[in-house]
Parts: sequence; C-alpha cells; structure tokens
Amino acid sequence: MLPILMFVVLFALVFLGVPVAFSLLATAFVFGMGIFGDKVVGIQLYGMVQQTAQQYLLSAIPPFIVMGCILERSGIAERLFRVLLLWMGRLPGGLALATIAMGAIFAASTGIVGAVEVVIGVMTIPVMMRHGYKKDLIAGTICAGGSLGTMIPPSLVAVIYASIANMSVGQLYAGMLLPGLLMVGMFLVYIVARCVFYPQDGPPVARSELEMPLGEKIWLTVTGFVPAVVLIAAVLGSTMFGIASPTEAASVGALFALLLAIVYRRMTWPLFVDAVRRTLLINCMIMLIVVGGTMFASVFRVQGGEKVVQAIVADLDIGSYGVVLICLAIVFVAGFILDWVSIVLICLPIFMPIVAALKIDPVWFAVLMVVSIQTSYLTPPMAPSIFYLKSIAPPEITYRDMARGVLPFVIVQATTLLALLLLPQLATYLPSQLKGF
Repeated sequence: MLPILMFVVLFALVFLGVPVAFSLLATAFVFGMGIFGDKVVGIQLYGMVQQTAQQYLLSAIPPFIVMGCILERSGIAERLFRVLLLWMGRLPGGLALATIAMGAIFAASTGIVGAVEVVIGVMTIPVMMRHGYKKDLIAGTICAGGSLGTMIPPSLVAVIYASIANMSVGQLYAGMLLPGLLMVGMFLVYIVARCVFYPQDGPPVARSELEMPLGEKIWLTVTGFVPAVVLIAAVLGSTMFGIASPTEAASVGALFALLLAIVYRRMTWPLFVDAVRRTLLINCMIMLIVVGGTMFASVFRVQGGEKVVQAIVADLDIGSYGVVLICLAIVFVAGFILDWVSIVLICLPIFMPIVAALKIDPVWFAVLMVVSIQTSYLTPPMAPSIFYLKSIAPPEITYRDMARGVLPFVIVQATTLLALLLLPQLATYLPSQLKGF
C-alpha cells in the first residue's frame, strides 16, 4: 500500500496549496526515510540533484526560455500578427485565424506554453473585441493557440520527455509534427466553418483597414514573417535531421532572436536583463520540479510501485490498446492537478516498463501522451489555459465565456487523439524516414 499512499499524500499536499516541487520532495523524503533512514539526503536528494545537473539534454531548456522571453518582449510577435492579419483578415473569422496561425508559429519558435498564450492574448483580445467578435470565440481561440506550445515542436515537453525516456529529441519532434499540423488545420477549419454559418460571431476585417500597396505588403511579409520561419527551420530542422543537438539548436535560436531584436531596434538593456532574470526563475522552477519528480519516482520504484502497477495491468488483461487508454486517462486526470513537467516526471517512469513489455512504439506513445497533456491543459473546470487567460482578459470576458469557448477546441484535440489511436503512422512515419540522419 505504500506506493499508493505516496500519491495520496502528494495530491493532499498539492490541494493544500504546497508548490508541486516541494510536494514531490517532501513526499519522497518522508517515504524514503522508511527505506534509507537518515541516508535519504545523500542517497536520494543529493543523488538526484547531481543526476539532474549531469543531464546534458536538459541544458537545452535555458536557451529555449531565453529565446521565448526575447521574442515575447522585442516586438517580433506584433510584426508577425500584422503580417498574418494582412493576408487572412478578409476571410470569415480572419482575426481568429490569424491568432491561431500566430500561436502555431510562436509555439514553434519558443516551445513555452504560458508565454505563447499571454503574448497572443494581450495582442489580439482588444482587436477582436473592437471588431465585434463573440466573446467565447475570442477566449477559445486564444486558449487553443496558447496550448499549441505543448504540441508544436520544438517543445519543452518533448525535451523533458526525451531526457526521462532516453529517447532522441529529433525523433520525438518528427513524431509530433504531423499531428500538430493536423490539429492546427482542424482549428482553422472549425473557425472558418463557424464564421461562415454565423458571420456575426467573427466578421471579416473591413477592406479599408487592410488596404496598402502590394510592394509594401510584400516588404512587411519579408521582414515580419520570413525571420520567424527561418528561426523555426534553424531550430527544428537542425534537431530533426541530427545536424545539431537540442542544446546547440536552442542556443542558435536564442542568438537569432537576440539579433532580430537588435535589427528591429527593440533590444534594450532593461529588456535583456528582464529576459535573463525570467529565464533564471523559470529554469530554476523546472529544474526543482525535475529533481522532486525524479526523487519521487525513485522512491516509488524502491517501494515496489512498478510491481504494483504491472500486477494491476496483468490482472486487468485488457491488451495493449486498453493499457494505452488507461495511461492516457491517468495523464488527462493528472493534468487537472499537476503541471506538465510533474506529469511527465511522475507518470513516465511508471509507464515506461509497461510500454516496453507490451512492445508499444515509444514515439507513438510519447505523442499520445503529449496530446493528452495538451487536452487536459485546455479542458474545464481546472484548465491552466483558462487561468492564464483569466489573468489578462478584461472583466467582460467571463469564466463561462472561456469554458464555452474552449469546448469545440477540446473536441478537435480529442479527434486528433482518436486519429493517432487509429492511425499510428501519423506519429511514426516521419521518425521512420529520419532514422538514417
């Protein structure tokens, strides 16, 4: 019963308001005392700190965060949104389409979920409200666009997952690419369909607001859109094709973002200091959760937790698909309580032996797990995406508007998950083509 009791204590601490990292560490420390005694500090706590510090793959996280912070504050996002609006604004729901497209591109540039949602929210809410967009469509679009930071590579979720599962980050990025594009495509189709049948929900932008000479429009596209595409190609392409390690690719991306900010004349010393300070804070938070999650999983295994889980799965006798569905359900429910880092660190060490024993494709399972995390991130009532939006939304956009707005996008994500379950090739085809790189 001790492994099961560990989760009871962990969730109790989280519900009491104890930060996740300290909840993980406290639970692991108390239960570890029963096995290691006073040596738990040296064997477990110090050992996990050292182990985390020695994982080279995790060194990719700070440059990814730097890149996101610079892109967020340097005006690059504003240029990108203006370009997308020029080309998509006249379509039904054009502002919402531009918001989703910017969310996808910004997610592919930074991989930071909260940063993507806050940036596009602050920028697009006033514009959509001024043009008379329905409030639930505004809220749902921004939450869905922000959630793409989980799914669209390069993603910090993938970096953490690959480091725990001992997988190739490039292979995982390749596995996430097609499902991510499918999801974005279905988001766009839903918005267009809704605004065609209900034009008052998302009217197109007036032609007069978008009129400009073709040469100026092309120049704005070259200076506002192309740099973002080059940044994505540099980071994602070099990692997928094995040209650079994730750390090297993220570092080049951070440098490129810094140079863009300088070229756009938006880089200032206070902005640079703020980016470094925020990077330090976010990275320390993630690393502390990694240490706590690793220690929790280690004590759980020593307590016999893996044998308990394997025995439960064997007794259920539901086949590999049934096991996958149970794992995804656990991840989905855990997303209401824990952040994505904690979910990966707690659940993955438990799932990995089962996945290996049933000979389930690890890339396919990883992509399914990421989609489940993203769907949980968006699903009321405990949706982190809604809480992010609540912090920046005006009072007239209520929680009810947000909850109603995200539901169609949750259905799209569930459809993506179903497509992956029925067609594993969506996740496995590209990685199989890249094995030679």
